[in-house]
Amino acid sequence: MIDQTVQEGKTMAIISYLTFIGLIVAIIMNLEKKNPFTFFHVRQMLGLIIMLLFSNLVEEYVNSLLGTSFWIITFVCWLFGIFYASKGQAKPIPVLGEKFQEWFKNIN
Repeated sequence: MIDQTVQEGKTMAIISYLTFIGLIVAIIMNLEKKNPFTFFHVRQMLGLIIMLLFSNLVEEYVNSLLGTSFWIITFVCWLFGIFYASKGQAKPIPVLGEKFQEWFKNIN
């Protein structure tokens, strides 16, 4: 991506990682500009929210320890995402990041 595109979308990309409300704010604020860097990180955060919901369901209905393990993995992936958003890089989270980009490709 072009440096100017990254610099313009960096703040919204970081905001997208700040809870579900931050994600909604980033989507709404980016609807006019359609910055691809911001939408990359929005798609990553949507995937992380799905991972979080999955970990909560596993913790509630399957096994508390397994659900907690999934939650820790989700948290580490969240740290990974927000770290690279703040560095201005569009690097997908490990393992599922490319899938999130594919699944949510209509968000742009």
